[in-house]
Amino acid sequence: MDFALSEEQTLIFDMARSFGEEHIAPNAQKWEAEGSIPKELWPQLAELGFGGLYVSEEYGGSGLSRLDATLVFEALAMSCPAVGSFLSIHNMCGGMIDKFGTEENKAKWLPDLCTMDKVFSYCLTEPGSGSDAAALRTRADKTNEGYNMNGTKAFISGGNYSDVYVTMCRTGEDGPKGISTMIVEDGMAGLSFGANERKMGWQAQPTSQVQFDDCVVPHENLLGVEGKGFTYAMAGLDGGRLNIAASALGGAQNALDLTMQYMSERKAFGKSINQFQALQFRLAEYETRLQAARTFLRQAAWKLDNGAHDASKFCAMAKLMVTDAAFDVANGCLQLHGGYGYLADYGIEKIVRDLRVHQILEGTNEIMRLIISRQMIADAA
Repeated sequence: MDFALSEEQTLIFDMARSFGEEHIAPNAQKWEAEGSIPKELWPQLAELGFGGLYVSEEYGGSGLSRLDATLVFEALAMSCPAVGSFLSIHNMCGGMIDKFGTEENKAKWLPDLCTMDKVFSYCLTEPGSGSDAAALRTRADKTNEGYNMNGTKAFISGGNYSDVYVTMCRTGEDGPKGISTMIVEDGMAGLSFGANERKMGWQAQPTSQVQFDDCVVPHENLLGVEGKGFTYAMAGLDGGRLNIAASALGGAQNALDLTMQYMSERKAFGKSINQFQALQFRLAEYETRLQAARTFLRQAAWKLDNGAHDASKFCAMAKLMVTDAAFDVANGCLQLHGGYGYLADYGIEKIVRDLRVHQILEGTNEIMRLIISRQMIADAA
């Protein structure tokens, strides 16, 4: 069993890390204060092939594996988890369209997605259906003119910012089999947005409700076929969970790197604080947890790439394990900074705030436990 990255994978990681250090890290606190990411950043990332990471090359994508993608998001999150995670949502939409879309869907949407001339958001959660996603109530009724959509989506990263919204809605009966996926463009009549949410972290990402009031969506904007939308959404989340875990890992690794530097410089009782054995033990614990999380994340990505029967379970386990470990490590790094960790200038408190939501989105970690245990029980039956 080979745990080493290939030469190409190492180059992918290094390219993303270098881009982040040059273009993202110096601006991260400014973008957080402004509550938005400049749109001109995205085509620059797309030039590196990061706009359509696992979109087929035929439509302008990079055709990379899910494992390759985790390397990109881990590396970018070392500069800012909020920016890297937003890119992961865009790529989740691209993966869904590439995998499940008709040829017409792909030809229409994927080229602009891959160049990031259009930014895509994923719309599943509603005010009354978070963890119980199959209970969503946004409805699209088919008419001669198109699908007439009504409803509200909540907590949408890119609300009132993105150009395209990949939206799960009800076209049929109650339950998962009545759900379809529509591709809704900004500017369509009946599409509107709530005010930007005030959040603990991810403040650089505009987040709002997305509202549909008799919004007419053309028939050709149906993704794939009617009634398969919930399947598409859940398949998208497998990869999304890996990416969110990778972003958490990158943020925590940056926190540990910053802490190592700080502890070598900070003096107490006549010596640098990295010479105190009690604090050395903390460093050893954090390094072990992050290395274990990284290995497990890459195993889960390998399973998804290879179509393993238990890939969904491993994606859920990786999301649970990595996001919990990453938050704990980042929070511990803040403690090792003492009072300085609480100050924005040192960058640690932002990482802690950004990583907290990784334990919630793409399915809460409580839901990950349900997915894991149900698969265990099914396999044992």
